[in-house]
Amino acid sequence: MDAVLVAAAVVTPERVLRPGWVRVVGDRIDGVGEGPPLGGGVTDLGDSILVAGLVDVHCHGGGGESFGADAEASAGAAAAHLAHGTTSVVASLVSGPQDRMLREIASLASLVEDGVIAGVHLEGPWLSHAQCGAHDPSQLRAPSPGEVRALLANPVVRMVTLAPELDGALDAVRAIVDAGAVAALGHTDADLATTRAAIAAGARQATHLFNAMRPLRHRDPGPVLALLEDDRVALELVRDGVHLDPDLCAWLDSTVAPHRLVAVTDAMAAAAGDGGRYVLGSLDVDVIDGVARVAGTDTIAGSTATADALFRSVAGPSYDDASLQRAGLQTATNPARALGLDDVGALAAGLRADLVALDPEALRVRGVLRAGAWATAPGMR
Repeated sequence: MDAVLVAAAVVTPERVLRPGWVRVVGDRIDGVGEGPPLGGGVTDLGDSILVAGLVDVHCHGGGGESFGADAEASAGAAAAHLAHGTTSVVASLVSGPQDRMLREIASLASLVEDGVIAGVHLEGPWLSHAQCGAHDPSQLRAPSPGEVRALLANPVVRMVTLAPELDGALDAVRAIVDAGAVAALGHTDADLATTRAAIAAGARQATHLFNAMRPLRHRDPGPVLALLEDDRVALELVRDGVHLDPDLCAWLDSTVAPHRLVAVTDAMAAAAGDGGRYVLGSLDVDVIDGVARVAGTDTIAGSTATADALFRSVAGPSYDDASLQRAGLQTATNPARALGLDDVGALAAGLRADLVALDPEALRVRGVLRAGAWATAPGMR
């Protein structure tokens, strides 16, 4: 595409441009500006709000499909999220046998090479039994050096979630970092000192902060305090209205450095799909009224959210320019930077031409541009 996209508002990390424009040349953003654009080739998107393509770094599936060994199903999950504005998605895998996880990584690697997904996130198998959440307890184990090497051998693995209190976990954190991936702490029953030690060893992300980790207590602050206090740690929040109380999210918005908060879907196969019975790893999951739970329990099993819903959640129903910027940071800029996805995450010259056109009333997706091509064109849905 070679065009200048003009809209009522263009949201950048620095400010909201009203009106604004984005010049696209091929698959790149060539320029961003405010007021009338110079030159021709204008495509007028009217009262739309243009935001950076959304970046989801914790997503297990969508559209009825899960990320895993079936490449066609994985591509279907990515396509379901793309229709909702996610132009960069990291495929998350749940805990399982080593041979199964290796097959899943190998299958997903082909989609990374094709540009369908941005990488792979291993959520497990080195997680706490006490905080297993929707992971099969029989598949949880301490990290052995051999298994760590095997699962990190493929460079498409961009992030690994583990519990730092497990035997060998601090060595695993160092190995993850040395492999060029992000070490994330989650599904953990660690105490404060152990979590601080893991951060000192190189851990730089909290997997769905507060969820599936020892809670913050006045005489036992556990991992939450260590993760909150260290400015180097990016903090995932599942802002679907189920995992976290909105007032807690609002408090974090007002107290935590803006660059640290990362909105993630933690979506499972039912996202952008229907309710009913699903499988997450080896566990049955029931989705009722949009909430996924391990069958027969009250345990939340990921979400059914898409990233555009997270954007709306962060921006709020009575949004202003400040909350639009905050939503753009949490759903695009911050997740991209946390995982080193330097080519995406903002409307800025030189980056890949990924953007989403939103309607100004309800912030619903009107159109999705990915790498300079319309995946969903405004007015053609």
